Amino acid sequence: MAAIFTHRLKSEFKGLQVKKSVLHLAVIATLCSSATLFSSAISAAQIKLIDKSHNPASNFLAYTEFELSGEPLAEALGLDLDILDPTTANSPTPFDFSAGIESYEYSEEAMYALNYQSTMGPHLANGPLNLKRGGNTEQLAKRISLMANAVGLSQSDVPKNVYPLSLPYMSGNPEFVAQPDTSVDEAETLDITTAKGEDKTIISVTPAYVHDYKTLAWNSDSFDKSINPAAIGAIFLKEVMWSQDFLGGMHITETDDEVEANSAIMDQDGVHSLGVSAADGFNGMMLTEMSIDKLIIMQNQLAYNGKALGINFGPDYSPEQGAIWFPHKVAVSETKRNGVNALGKLKVTDGRSTLRDTWQMLWPLAEFFAFTDQRVANSGQNSAMLAVFDGAPFAKAPTVNTDNSPANDIVSDDAFSLANNLSNLVFKNLSALHFNKTHGSFVTDYQGKQGSYVQGNYVDSYDAAYSIVALTIYQRAKDALPVGYASADSGSVNLKTPAGKQALSMIKAQADFILAQLITPKGLVVDGATLGKKVTQDSNVSLDAQFATIRGLVSAFLATKDNKYKAAARSIYLAVEKHMFDKNLKTWATNLGQATEHTPYTAAAISGGLREAILHLKNEEGEHNPAFELTTLTTRYVNWFSTVINGAMQLAEPIGDTGELVIKGSNNTDTDEDGVHQIIAAGGKYGTAAVMANKVSIQ
Repeated sequence: MAAIFTHRLKSEFKGLQVKKSVLHLAVIATLCSSATLFSSAISAAQIKLIDKSHNPASNFLAYTEFELSGEPLAEALGLDLDILDPTTANSPTPFDFSAGIESYEYSEEAMYALNYQSTMGPHLANGPLNLKRGGNTEQLAKRISLMANAVGLSQSDVPKNVYPLSLPYMSGNPEFVAQPDTSVDEAETLDITTAKGEDKTIISVTPAYVHDYKTLAWNSDSFDKSINPAAIGAIFLKEVMWSQDFLGGMHITETDDEVEANSAIMDQDGVHSLGVSAADGFNGMMLTEMSIDKLIIMQNQLAYNGKALGINFGPDYSPEQGAIWFPHKVAVSETKRNGVNALGKLKVTDGRSTLRDTWQMLWPLAEFFAFTDQRVANSGQNSAMLAVFDGAPFAKAPTVNTDNSPANDIVSDDAFSLANNLSNLVFKNLSALHFNKTHGSFVTDYQGKQGSYVQGNYVDSYDAAYSIVALTIYQRAKDALPVGYASADSGSVNLKTPAGKQALSMIKAQADFILAQLITPKGLVVDGATLGKKVTQDSNVSLDAQFATIRGLVSAFLATKDNKYKAAARSIYLAVEKHMFDKNLKTWATNLGQATEHTPYTAAAISGGLREAILHLKNEEGEHNPAFELTTLTTRYVNWFSTVINGAMQLAEPIGDTGELVIKGSNNTDTDEDGVHQIIAAGGKYGTAAVMANKVSIQ
């Protein structure tokens, strides 16, 4: 929806804007030579595409970290977001542009590529919400019209041939199955500056595929038509992160000007509408509808007890009385209804509960819990969000689920009740199925063995670290502290719930285990360890493990206020700089001088870990460590992003918000000269969607 739902530049990151003008001037002083930083980094790299397939689980974890490392990070360092211009590359600095434009907008546009265009999953028309309305396309059209009216958007501004998914399949090739429609809709004259510093005046035209998604479907023959919790969780996380952004305020209907909501009924005054703008508000509506659909499917169809799917569970769930979880892989016999995809028979093909599936579901469930929170105890909830879930356009939670007594909670299919019920199950499973209480660490599998399911004994450093991240968001959501962009902030309310206290206890235990058992004499983090009478470390050390651990330890520091976790994160980063920084590539490598394989999980860890270093590990007053100078850290960010993301991982670039344009009379498909081509020239017979590759090699 790039052309119509053009993203506004918006300030929302709070609590980190100390000495912002000074910080930003420091960044500008160091990063003024943009062309050198970009071109020299890219030219040194030898890149090999190993696997082009799209995996939502890894892609959208990475794109969530890209979102958080986008506008919020740039703004936290003092940037006035209003001066960012996608047609002026590397301005006001290369860091601002890489973070505030490319990282941020890649994140948003990839979500639309999967959710609205790909066809890689069951259509919303055949989902449980629409089934309750009658289950046909006419009912879905009426629902979309109602949501558009709620945000003051004209029906003519809704893109044509949107193919909204209830949930995604496990993987697929993002190459198009047909030639995208490149006929011209409109044109305008623009002055642009490319990533190589060239100033040009061009006539920009808008191809029809920007407004009409009919020709943007992916090749369905390549789809692994299986359901995987991590894949659901990752795109769900993207949905709720953007929904909170899009629906976190209101706007004046007539002028589209954003305003802060001062009451939950302000949208009923005839002057204001839901959403920070009509366009963004509509996106928030669609994404929320899709989120609710996938949660109903999980609640009603995907719960598993080791024998059968569709097991009932409620807010009183106790794993000690019989574990219920979401299996790692469920095969789908796809059918067609209403002329579009629908779920048919489901069959468990891998019944394990995995730690990665679990934390990748807990994080978005916690965000959604906070977004939809209607508990009377949460007096600090955003009024605009309360207005979204007051019965119109989305159902209000039953009173028993919002009162001060969790003991009387019931199963329901409204947004908050779903988040409450599902997050309770996933959190309890994280503790009961995956937490080894003897060692104080999370293990990767709860798996079948000799006719029963038992806890495994392997600790994956990446998953252990990101479990800390997910738990910090869960703790904050349960205790009514800010999440989303403000997940490092204090709040006006802190409920100090029993679940929040338990989460903090597990955060501390896991962080302590990392410090005691997963760090080598060189100060690097091993990829994992096996638990027994003794803990046996792996021999491998990867970029994934280093940066994920930095990310997790900073989260532990922010949650517990214990400085030893911050000190440990700093120590690991220094070891990475000493042993893994490749001076030729101007970024990091697993083994210097050899090829390093990068996946979106690698990209997620580096984006998240480096962001936390920039925000929380940088030198403070009186400190002068060269590695933690802000300008050094932001230069590392720019070189990594230009080399690894633009140089290798990002398969294609959408038209519009990232600075890529179609120039009248030109065959150039990389008009901003950042190394990433338009979707029509990104490989494959007809082109490729603007998502990330599953694996590349860089040397």
